[in-house]
Amino acid sequence: MIPLPAVENHPLLPRVELALDSIRPYLAADGGNVRVLAITDDMVLHLELLGACGTCPMSPMTLKAGVEESVKKAVPEIQSVVAVNLTPMEEQPAGQVR
Repeated sequence: MIPLPAVENHPLLPRVELALDSIRPYLAADGGNVRVLAITDDMVLHLELLGACGTCPMSPMTLKAGVEESVKKAVPEIQSVVAVNLTPMEEQPAGQVR
């Protein structure tokens, strides 16, 4: 895995965190959360899925339709959002229940 740049002093971080804070209650209701790992020079936000989000079969959809949509709406500079530990849909266990 390629090391990601430090994010602590990134100028967009406060706005990204504010956007994430708006959806965290929904993630937390299902036992999950996200953590910002990096914002790259090409404006890709790298997240780590935490708790139930790391193994939920709906995580790919939640990431794109929920997290990415919220972040890009609040911080249009962000081009895309990726999760470093997202299990692709085709690798999710069949019939997995949270």
